[in-house]
Amino acid sequence: MESSGLEVCELALPGAFLLAPQAVEDEIVIRYEAFRQDYLEEAIGRPFAIRYSSMSAARRLVLRGIHGTAGENGRARLFGCVRGAALHVVVDLRVGSPDYGRHAVVWLDHRNESGVFVSEGLGHAWLALEDDTLVVCHSSLPYTAGAGYTVSALDPELDLPWGLTEAPVMTDDDLAAPTAAEALAKGLLPSYEECLAQYGQAPPTTD
Repeated sequence: MESSGLEVCELALPGAFLLAPQAVEDEIVIRYEAFRQDYLEEAIGRPFAIRYSSMSAARRLVLRGIHGTAGENGRARLFGCVRGAALHVVVDLRVGSPDYGRHAVVWLDHRNESGVFVSEGLGHAWLALEDDTLVVCHSSLPYTAGAGYTVSALDPELDLPWGLTEAPVMTDDDLAAPTAAEALAKGLLPSYEECLAQYGQAPPTTD
């Protein structure tokens, strides 16, 4: 069987990247090259190493997020769906970002083995579209309490395209999460400049 390929491309939202493997099959298996550190690092322009992984199993209509990480313990994250299907949304909630409030949408499932890379500071949420969906998250750092923020995935101002026709299933914490405007007023959101510094990048200059 020949080696499969992996394409990494930035989404319409800066700092979010799609990892799209090309399936290669023979008479008994289908193979996907789901991750290559060198390809991802070339695309994002900085190092990324997986130091922590977790999995979340969910039934249909489970809605998670919006969760983000910030500060010196903020984590870059790589999400995939190894069973079932999930709609993933990445939201720019970095205060001062020219893309603040914008989002990108990715459909992930076990049939295409695609992944989405989420830079530190960006928010991320997902909706399980099938029962027994299993979402995996690989992180650049282990989880650290207090290094993250949560914003309501149902914030009407963000107007994320969940396409819900039934009430979602959410944790008490996610249900009680503030809107983006409330989180901003409370100083819970990361700054754009601090996030860029964490990426080793400088803010874009304006004339």
